[in-house]
Amino acid sequence: MLLTLSDTAALGLFLLVWVAHTFATEGKFIARVSLSSAMNRQREIWMHTMAQRELRMIDTSIMIGLQQGTAFFASSSLIAIGGCVAMLNSRDTLHRLMSDLPFFQEPPAGVFELKVIGLIGILAYAFFKFGWSYRLFNYCSILVGAVPPIHDEHGNRQDLEPAVQRAAKMNVLAGRHFNSGLRAIFFSIGYLGWFAGPEMLALTTLLILAVLVRRQFFSRARDAVAGDMEA
Repeated sequence: MLLTLSDTAALGLFLLVWVAHTFATEGKFIARVSLSSAMNRQREIWMHTMAQRELRMIDTSIMIGLQQGTAFFASSSLIAIGGCVAMLNSRDTLHRLMSDLPFFQEPPAGVFELKVIGLIGILAYAFFKFGWSYRLFNYCSILVGAVPPIHDEHGNRQDLEPAVQRAAKMNVLAGRHFNSGLRAIFFSIGYLGWFAGPEMLALTTLLILAVLVRRQFFSRARDAVAGDMEA
């Protein structure tokens, strides 16, 4: 086996923390409302508010902004993947640079490449999440355009609420995939600790978890949005 017992345990902790945080953010483990869940509720409110407007330029502008942000992270993920591929050809140079770092343990042959491939896998996962989110935001823009006017002279008022629900569900789904991609980017930062050893991977994973838990459940941004949902 290429990986030591310590490496396997640290990698298992990394994956467990990632999955557990994902479920907790979606409300699977704890009752406290997360920032992402609260924002999903605001997305639904946004779609209902949009339906009350005759002119919806502001809504299309918001959708364009969401798409641009998603496209930025998707392209950044591709650039990072390219950098990781370049790392595979610079193993000796990176070892010389990292040998001066405390706690650095030079891995056996093949382990460094395995770690880089794992990082590429995380970034590729993030890219596909961002790419799919971009497409879903595009679909949501079409669904927003399909919502009939509230004062429809053709009498299609009965079609208004189903159209709003479709747009809201698509918006929430696009946001969920975007959050998954962003979460992968955050945890890829923690994954970098593995290049300094399994102990550092465990430490950086727990540090990333602490930052994400605070932002999702105990930040001022969360309190500003989720206050009404807990009243």
